[in-house]
Amino acid sequence: MQITNLEINLQKIYIFKILFIVQLPRSINYSYWELKAYFEVFDLLVVGAGIVGLSSAISFKERHKKAKILVVERGVLPSGASTKNAGFACFGSVSELLDDQDNIEEETVWRTVKMRWTGLSMLRKRLGDKNLGFKPWGGYELFDDPTDYLKCLDKSSMLNKGMKDTLGLNNCYTASKKTKQFKGVCGAFFNPYEGQIDTGMMMKNLALLAAQNDITILNNVSISAIQDQGQVVELESTVGLLKARKVIVATNGFAKELLDIKDLEPARAQVLITKPIFNLKIQGTFHYQKGYYYFRNINNRVLLGGGRNLDFKTETTTRAELNMDIQKHLELLLKTMILPNTSFEIESRWSGIMGVGSEKEPIIKLTSPNVLAAVRMGGMGIAIGSWVGENAATTIS
Repeated sequence: MQITNLEINLQKIYIFKILFIVQLPRSINYSYWELKAYFEVFDLLVVGAGIVGLSSAISFKERHKKAKILVVERGVLPSGASTKNAGFACFGSVSELLDDQDNIEEETVWRTVKMRWTGLSMLRKRLGDKNLGFKPWGGYELFDDPTDYLKCLDKSSMLNKGMKDTLGLNNCYTASKKTKQFKGVCGAFFNPYEGQIDTGMMMKNLALLAAQNDITILNNVSISAIQDQGQVVELESTVGLLKARKVIVATNGFAKELLDIKDLEPARAQVLITKPIFNLKIQGTFHYQKGYYYFRNINNRVLLGGGRNLDFKTETTTRAELNMDIQKHLELLLKTMILPNTSFEIESRWSGIMGVGSEKEPIIKLTSPNVLAAVRMGGMGIAIGSWVGENAATTIS
């Protein structure tokens, strides 16, 4: 009997759903089969089922074909930012990189840029552009202050040389006049190497790839403590005691709840999206005010996020809630700058939790002989997550 493509796709969806929503009962009434399947000693246990967690598990499995791997996630969906971001395939805007160079060693800045670019390449190779919903429409950075723009314009040739030397990219940043539709914008740069990603598709297909590699994913399982006992690491969870020979903690902004990590803080980002807008002219990814604001088109809608710089104290939190003061400011930005002559309605609002620090370089560090932290994506999880996962798997091996 011949199996149709539709049947194959339905089978994949069924497998995905079973793995994605399964959770053990929160009692100790486990059967022999449950104990055997879920409470054995795993070769690797990954805490966090976002892009870093699943990438770590898949990379480890590629090295150790027979390894038994378990990934646990506290939410029904990834709880941080993997599916709650704007879906930017970016690696650094002009003003952001210049600001980084003022505060961080230049060598570290370019090393981090290379990690981001390499991570994006790894992600696209692993899943394919079709399974990412990748759109190579380029990215823009907008300026409303002539002084800031001229300063960046003056140093853009230096950044272009750095991009050429580091990534082999020619003319990464060029002055653009294609953004006159935005009110109050006095200048802009265009980066032809940026793109858009559908992060829902990304995470669904990463989970499918994990399932195809016999990696078990349990959702709605929270870890409360991790104890490295030498030969085995014990993890206290809401479903009982889990055990593994190696553990990777890939919970980014939530990691300090489990591990003692310095220079890591949670950072909440506010996001909103409009209802479909007829004849929307916006296409691409857009950065504004050193990347603290960002917007893009998606299915005839405008998705806008950011504003953390308006209230750093309140937004340094792991509570996934709306900050209505920032949300109102985002809506005002839509009305006054992005869509000044277009009527629109807000369809939905949400927030996501990132992990940041004084540096943008990620932390890939053993906190004990068998426990590794793979955290601090610096708001660039899509770009750098696959690279971090690959290096976390290598290090823990």
